[in-house]
Amino acid sequence: MTLTEEVTPAAQVLSAEQRYATELAFLAAHDGGPRPPGWLLTPRAVVTFICGSGDETLALPGTVPDGLPGRLKVAPKFVGERALVERCVVTLAGERGLLLVGEPGTAKSMLSELLSAAVCGTSALTVQGTAGTTEDAFRYGWNYALLLAQGPSRAALVDSPVLTAMRSGRVARVEEITRCLPEVQDALVSILSDRRVSVPELAGTGDAQVAAAPGFTVIATANLRDRGVSEMSAALKRRFNFETVDPIADAAAETSLVRRQATAVVQRAGAGFSVDDAVLEALVTVFRDLRNGRSDEGWDVERPGTVMSTAEAVQVAASLGVAAAYLPAGDVLDLVPGHLLGVVRKDDPADHGRLLGYWDGPVRRRAEHGSAMWRRLWDLRENLR
Repeated sequence: MTLTEEVTPAAQVLSAEQRYATELAFLAAHDGGPRPPGWLLTPRAVVTFICGSGDETLALPGTVPDGLPGRLKVAPKFVGERALVERCVVTLAGERGLLLVGEPGTAKSMLSELLSAAVCGTSALTVQGTAGTTEDAFRYGWNYALLLAQGPSRAALVDSPVLTAMRSGRVARVEEITRCLPEVQDALVSILSDRRVSVPELAGTGDAQVAAAPGFTVIATANLRDRGVSEMSAALKRRFNFETVDPIADAAAETSLVRRQATAVVQRAGAGFSVDDAVLEALVTVFRDLRNGRSDEGWDVERPGTVMSTAEAVQVAASLGVAAAYLPAGDVLDLVPGHLLGVVRKDDPADHGRLLGYWDGPVRRRAEHGSAMWRRLWDLRENLR
C-alpha cells in the first residue's frame, strides 16, 4: 500500500439492520403470515427477532433462497420482558406513536433501533433531541442555494427524517424527546394526529402537502431523570403509548449481557476479553446494590445520585478488559475501585461518601463472611480516597 492509497475504515458499530441482515432476511422468508402495511416482517417475527427463538431452531419451508441458511436459532437481543416487546409491536402495528421511558442505560435506544430495523428495514431515520433541536428536524428545511436561485420548489425542499419516514411509510425515531423545547416537541402533535405535513411555501402545487404512507409511525425515547427538562404537553402525550423499560431484574442475565457486550468492545479494540467471571459477577453485584438501594442479603445501601446503569457496567467491564490486554499489571480486580469511583463521582460530591459507605457496609460484611473476592475488595478501600 502506498501513502496515496485510500483505505475505507471498518465501522466501529454497525446498525441493527446491517448487523442482523441474515436474521432479518431469514425471518422474512420463514414467516409468511399477514403483515401490517409497509412491514417487512410479521408482528410475530418481529418479536422473535428481538426476544429470540429460545431453544427452538427455526427451519425455512420449501426451497431455501440463495445466501440464507436453511435452519437458524435466533439469539435474543434485548434482555427484558417479552410482554413489553409484544406491547410495543402491537402499538406500532396500530400506527400509534410509541414512547419508551425509563432510567438512563436501560436499552431504550437499542430497543427502538431493533424495532425499527425489524419493522421497516432501517433505523437511520432518527432525530437526536437536544436543547438546540429546531422544528425543521421534525418537518422540513431548505437548500438555501436552490431556494435563492429558483424560489420555493420540491428540489429546494430538504426533508427531515420524520418527513422521509412519512413519504416512505417507515418508522421515524426521536431520541431524548424531552431534551427538545416544548414548542419543538409540539410539531409532532399534528404529524401524529393528522398524518400530514403542510408546506405553505409550495401552495398551489402538488407538493404543498405530504400525507403519511401506510406504515408510518414514530418511536421516541425519554429518560425518567429528564422529567421537567422540557415537559411534554398533554396533547403530545395523548399521541403516544407509554412503555416503561425497567433495569434488568435477573442478576445472572445482567452479568451475561455485561460479559457479552464488554467482550464485543474489547474485540473491537483488537484484543481478547480475559476478565475473570468472578470479577464480572462482583462488578455487577456492586452496580445492582447501588442502583437498588439494597443488597441481595437485605442490607440497606445509600444510593448515589448518579445512575448505576447496565450500560455503565458494560463500560467498566470493557475498560477492565482493555487494561488486562494492553496494560497488564497484577490482578485486574485491583482496578475495580478506581473505575467505580469514576462512575459514581460525577455530579454530587456526596456520592464519593456514599461509595465509601457501601465499602464500609456490604463489602466489609461480605469480607467478614470469608469470601476471598470481597476480602480483596475490602483491602482495596484505600484506592477510593
